[in-house]
Amino acid sequence: MLISISANLVMVLIGISKVGILGLLIGSVISNNASSTASVEVGKPAPLFTLKNVDGKDVSLSDFKGKIVVLEWTNPGCPFVVGHYKNNNMQKLQKELTDKGVIWLAINSTNKNHKDYQTASEFKAQMAEWKAHASHYLLDEDGKVGKMFDAKTTPHMFVIDKNGNLAYMGAIDDDRSANGGKDAKVNYVKKAVEELLAGKEVSEKVTKQYGCSIKY
Repeated sequence: MLISISANLVMVLIGISKVGILGLLIGSVISNNASSTASVEVGKPAPLFTLKNVDGKDVSLSDFKGKIVVLEWTNPGCPFVVGHYKNNNMQKLQKELTDKGVIWLAINSTNKNHKDYQTASEFKAQMAEWKAHASHYLLDEDGKVGKMFDAKTTPHMFVIDKNGNLAYMGAIDDDRSANGGKDAKVNYVKKAVEELLAGKEVSEKVTKQYGCSIKY
């Protein structure tokens, strides 16, 4: 009887051990997957990247060390983007901030197979037509940089401080419509950059982005 109970106990313990090991393995896989898709965090260093601009030249985030950098995810085929440019909201802010020494990088992560995709020359021509004032217009055709920043919409805005840390991410303003900021009470990007230029901490670090989904 004792031998039988002991044998059963051993089998139970082996079963528990197997479940425990399986649980550890599954937990490890989940953990690894979570870390591989982890989002960027405000206050942490922004991921470094290099992309081709519309003139075929490499542009690296590290080129602008010591400067405030604004990242604007864009897609000229998106009604929300069109609204901001048709209303001159985006160009006005680009010029205002770049005149103060801020670097503005407009990034297009649209996949080549999507109807909204534009070649470098088409993207360049569109921005010229809209009289945009970004420092560079960058192509992220494979979407690697967009996914690196967990960019979700066009527009989706990120502000990087002079130390290379992410200081703000989210919407451009509180309008949340395709009216191009016409009814906005707060422009979050302008507010964040002005606070950084004044040597202050950004008061509103994260807001909910709005716009079209990025066409990865």
